[in-house]
Formats: sequence, C-alpha cells, structure tokens
Amino acid sequence: MDQNTLPHADVIDNLVQEFSKLPGIGPKSAQRIVFHLLRAGDEQSKYLAEAILSLKQKITLCSTCCNVTETDPCPICRNDRRDHSQICIVEQPQDILAMEHTGIYHGMYHVLHGAISPTEGIGTENIRVKELMERLKNGSVREVILATNPNLEGEQTAMYLSRLITPLGIRVTRLARGLPFGTELEYADDVTLTRAIEGRQDF
Repeated sequence: MDQNTLPHADVIDNLVQEFSKLPGIGPKSAQRIVFHLLRAGDEQSKYLAEAILSLKQKITLCSTCCNVTETDPCPICRNDRRDHSQICIVEQPQDILAMEHTGIYHGMYHVLHGAISPTEGIGTENIRVKELMERLKNGSVREVILATNPNLEGEQTAMYLSRLITPLGIRVTRLARGLPFGTELEYADDVTLTRAIEGRQDF
C-alpha cells in the first residue's frame, strides 16, 4: 500500500494539509515534517509553535517603508547613516534581504507587498503605492530605484510607478538587465544583483 494512502489520525492529516499549503512544500515533504515532529522531543515542537506565534504577534509593518519589523520605524528607516534621498522600491520584504546582502546599496526602501497583476485581481489599490507617494511629497527624495522583479507583473508595476513619479521631478531608475527576465529578485546571486544595482539606468 502506498504511504500516502495509509490511514492516519485526523490530527496528523490536518497538520500535513497545513504544511502542504506553505510555498515549496508538497504533500510528501509535509508528511516528512509532521512525522519528524512526532518523533522529536516535546521541546522542539514547543519551540516551533512558540516561534510561529511570536512571529504573528510581534511582527508589524514599518509605518515609513512598509517592511516587516519588530520596531516602528524599522532599523533601516531610523538609521541616520543611510542615504534618505534614495528609495529602492521592491515587491516583497525578502527582496530587501537580497539587496542588503550585496552590501553595495545604502539608501532607503519601500515595500509594495505585491505587483500589479490584473489576471490575479491585484490592482494598484492592492499594493502600497499610496504610502509611497506620501513619502515623496516632502521633496527630500532625489532618486527612486525600481527594483520590481524582471517579469511581466514587475515590468507592468515599474511602468505604472514611473508614470506617477516622473512628473514630481524625481530621477527614476531601473535595475540593469543583468537580471534575467522571468526571475525573482530574492533568488538572484550577489554578483548579478550588484551589477544590476551599479548599472541601473534611467527609466
């Protein structure tokens, strides 16, 4: 009999289903995780449960850049040594991790939490555009770097933002084409991402 058809307690099946909903985890991987937790000591399961609860209870969005943070404003936004005249726009919080890992960018960020995708019902009102435009009102920002993903949704979002920002007299640049079309920023290697930042072009 196939392992997937073996009868399990409802609590096991329910947990397998919940893990299966996570990105990158299929049914077999979810099953392995659940049975690992079942064999592990109570402490490991307790720490995992507490870590998940803590994530949901303590993490909030920075009121300035919309990045995930435990403090508001986030450490990047309150860092006076960073260049506050430069804002790099990314789609997701994990994209900031990729950019920071290069060690070459020292400006500010703005997280959209998505990209325009009419086929998925995501419009301009579903991403953090309003918050971005509020930040640009005071005239202290000289350059906005569009670092949306190099795919159809990312390009569409970048074009929309460029049309909004350019009339404000702010320089709008786009990461260079060192990033292959169709990839996501968080998976780009450091060398490729560094070249993309250094070779950014006016949009």
